[in-house]
Amino acid sequence: MTILIVGGSGFLGSELVRQAKAAGHTTVATYATEPGDSTPDAWRRLDLRDAENLDSVVADAQPRVVINASSGRADWAITAEGPVQLALVTAKRGTPLVHVSTDAVFSGSAGTARYDESCLPDPITPYGAAKAAAETGILAVHPKAVVARTSLIIGHGLSVHERLVHELAAGTTDGALYTDDIRCPVHVSDLAAALLELADGSAAGIHHVAGPDALSRHQLGVLIAERDGLDASRLPTGRRADSTAPGPLDVRLDSQATQRHLRTRLCGAREFLSSAAAVQRKG
Repeated sequence: MTILIVGGSGFLGSELVRQAKAAGHTTVATYATEPGDSTPDAWRRLDLRDAENLDSVVADAQPRVVINASSGRADWAITAEGPVQLALVTAKRGTPLVHVSTDAVFSGSAGTARYDESCLPDPITPYGAAKAAAETGILAVHPKAVVARTSLIIGHGLSVHERLVHELAAGTTDGALYTDDIRCPVHVSDLAAALLELADGSAAGIHHVAGPDALSRHQLGVLIAERDGLDASRLPTGRRADSTAPGPLDVRLDSQATQRHLRTRLCGAREFLSSAAAVQRKG
């Protein structure tokens, strides 16, 4: 079948392209500025803000399913409005849609409680607000769509957090890894595999797709440093609560309901960042 991967030039999008092709699917991937390093069957330039461009790309690709792995950060037109327009186009064609959302739709005010799919969004950042708005709009116009919330995406040394850890350990950038900012990291390969499962058309609504381990950004950094042979003692620490950077503090996604219906096992960061696991995944 043909899978249209919106945001195919990104970190997650590239892994989706790789796995979809390995499974024998025809892949059409989109990019906003330039194609990425992955090798889909076809590239298409796409601006989610341009309804005519969006309709043309979907009509040309004729996909069996669309996975939206794009990221417009806090840009409301791209992150909030664009995905709703994509949902309108796919709903009109009867095409299944999987939209990747984020744990940033939550404030983290629940303390140590985990957020499951029944929890209502209460974002405290522009990015979280845009993502929450997209979720609401998508499910309003395309009730059979899947909204897959995830957390920090890690893997193969290519993620933003892994690169930051290397830069901090080398002293080539300023910053700190927060000790009070808790998330449930997921490996990019696990996430991509789970999304492709959810794209089979039998799922609908909100699903949480994150790892089971709740770790601070500093704890995660230490695991990355140990895996990569870096001096973890060189990683500067700080507290988001003491910084000027807004953001939720403690967001622990509960992915148990989704995991029960997946063949893919969502591994915890302590497992997938172990040296043995890293070697096995590269192999």
